[in-house]
Amino acid sequence: MKIPSKTVFYTIEKTIKSYRRFSKQNFSKVINDITIDQKLILQYLNDFPELTQKEIAELVFKDNASLTRMIDLMVNKRFIKRSMNTKDRRRYKIEITAKGKEVLSKLEPVIVDNRKKAFAGITEEELIQLDITLNKILSNLNKT
Repeated sequence: MKIPSKTVFYTIEKTIKSYRRFSKQNFSKVINDITIDQKLILQYLNDFPELTQKEIAELVFKDNASLTRMIDLMVNKRFIKRSMNTKDRRRYKIEITAKGKEVLSKLEPVIVDNRKKAFAGITEEELIQLDITLNKILSNLNKT
């Protein structure tokens, strides 16, 4: 049996954590007090304004309780607003605010630069192959 730190899953996890830390450091140079997950939520709300809280939770890999806490923080920061959903009173409508859109605008060049640095020396073909391989792993795991 392989040493856990010598497996591809360890490398994937370490890469993700390193990229998140790298991105967070660069985000903080432009916007104070925003996490990568909060940026993702803003992006999804900006691109798909009709998403429900449950759908957002699935997209950012969070349980509903964690997402609720994140949304509360983001409402307090005025990145998003929450109101009663007129179509279903049991749910809230979550919307990105002008401040949230401004945050996205300021972070866009940072994200482009982060990805550029992360993918330095990697060909387009290598990225395509990596994506194919990771999607095969996902498919294998979702079959069970």
